[in-house]
Amino acid sequence: MYVEREASVGEPTSQERRNAEQNDRRILGNVVQCDGARATISAFADDVDGAVTGLWTVGKMISVNLGTTRTVGLVYAIGKSDRAWNSEGQNAIEVSIELIGEVRDGAEPGSKPIFDRGITTYPHIGAIAHRIRSRDLQAVYDLAGRHSITIGSLSQDEAIAANIAIDDTLARHFAIVGTTGVGKSTAVSLLLRKSIAARPDLRILILDPHNEFAASLPEYCVKVDSKTLDLPFWMFRLEEFAEVLFRGRETVPDEIDALRDLIPLAKNLYRNPNSGAYLRRGSDALTADTPVPYRIADLLKQIDERMGMLESKNERPTLKSLKTRIESAAADPRYRFMFNSRLIEDTIHETIGNIFRVPHNGRPVTCFEMAGMPSEVVNSVCSVLARLAFDLALWSEGKLQLLLLCEEAHRYMPADARLGFAPTRHALSRIAKEGRKYGCYLGVVTQRPGELDPTILSQCSTFFAMRLANEHDQAIIRSAIADSSASTLAFLSSMGQREAIAFGEGVATTMRLKFERLPAELIPGTAKREQAMSSKTGDDVDLVTIVERLRNVPKPQQQAMAFAEVVDSGRQAGDPDYRKPPAARVQSDDDFDMRYGLKPGTFGMRPQND
Repeated sequence: MYVEREASVGEPTSQERRNAEQNDRRILGNVVQCDGARATISAFADDVDGAVTGLWTVGKMISVNLGTTRTVGLVYAIGKSDRAWNSEGQNAIEVSIELIGEVRDGAEPGSKPIFDRGITTYPHIGAIAHRIRSRDLQAVYDLAGRHSITIGSLSQDEAIAANIAIDDTLARHFAIVGTTGVGKSTAVSLLLRKSIAARPDLRILILDPHNEFAASLPEYCVKVDSKTLDLPFWMFRLEEFAEVLFRGRETVPDEIDALRDLIPLAKNLYRNPNSGAYLRRGSDALTADTPVPYRIADLLKQIDERMGMLESKNERPTLKSLKTRIESAAADPRYRFMFNSRLIEDTIHETIGNIFRVPHNGRPVTCFEMAGMPSEVVNSVCSVLARLAFDLALWSEGKLQLLLLCEEAHRYMPADARLGFAPTRHALSRIAKEGRKYGCYLGVVTQRPGELDPTILSQCSTFFAMRLANEHDQAIIRSAIADSSASTLAFLSSMGQREAIAFGEGVATTMRLKFERLPAELIPGTAKREQAMSSKTGDDVDLVTIVERLRNVPKPQQQAMAFAEVVDSGRQAGDPDYRKPPAARVQSDDDFDMRYGLKPGTFGMRPQND
């Protein structure tokens, strides 16, 4: 690989990567072609003894020595022009590199090198190329004093830590993409742990469709599911409430108009019980979207009163259908978290405090577990939570820092506008476009970036791209990266576990890294897999439990039933001693038919006198 050249004057800067017995006159290659973005280096694949060195490999960084500066490039292709291997002599190869930037030595002696993405002096023909020095490699990924966290190490050199600027990563939103099974959830868990340690003031809400993050963040997390969620129906906006009533189907405009008129009346009745149907008009007027409590009973009463009006004759079928929908939703056990409270109170402070951890009491993370919930409920609840997150950050004037993390984000923000739920898309889009100004941040995690709304994806300024096999998904990520680092994404389909390519505002330059290894018990989903394995001791499946979970209907409470007491079948519900325990009764001489506890002479007949 190394070639002695009598005419070479050596390199002005010593190379600490070389062995002590190697001198500076030994070089790796020379530049033979260069344009504004790429260069070609002529080198040898083997040394003078015929041994293949393997020093030139795809994905490694090299530097071209220009004296005071060193141009940094990434190897993206290697080949022999004749496509033949010569066993008797050295084999000349062509190494194609993509120019990334340049490294300059500091002004002070002994100071750290400085990396710049721009290139002021391009390599000349014959310039010496070699593997990049360790100090230069550190300078390439140096964050210039920005608040940073370490999330792993460089794939090229595991001795160098991979750092990201945590404030810029959060404030300008981030995305983690990769096919299933490459470690996205583990990377998310690691990133959240590091973020909490670096930003103790940060509150995090995770939309968790697979119920796996709570076990991976046990010391930071509070779990909220369909059984523990308390999100009253009156906190929903009209669109969100209609999504629940119509079960995700297309809404009926007449019924929505009726709701828009009647919900403010019900809210006014709650605030002013003696006002009747009079609705105040003015600055304090209520609308169907105002988060003020009201009673479902008052809403149904308003519907009944409107149906009874003479001028509402044509509206009666619409109002009757609307009433049926409301009663059906209120009785549905899947919507228990919305309609469970029998006593309607203004609990908005408690609800928001529990969900968004104000105060957090040492647990700043909320995992909203959605597995098993109906899609129309998931859409509405996600819309409410995203809207509340933005409003809280807005009205707190930046004092409340919130991160909304969307796992499987293509479910809430699909690329096809006809799919998904429009209010959820609008709420998340508002966070993506305006959230960083008020301290509301968005984290997007998906395995199909091609199915994600491009508007949302374009607002994410930092990407962690893990292995992607789909060509369309690779094209989406390729369109988001800078042209000077496009060749880096050629490795997207062949990266290993825990590997990712990070690019954007959170890193100094495009970086291929390997995430830190988490303990096995903190990997998301591990607890569920262990529980599933422990339950496979026998072949029997508890079908009764599965069906009970499928029905999601609470068992009847026996103690509340009137016939739970021991009652004598011979007594009737009118006898003085009906509730008393059965006692021995004296059999009368009369010929009574005791099969039903009734006298034949008194059953539908006049009394017979002797």
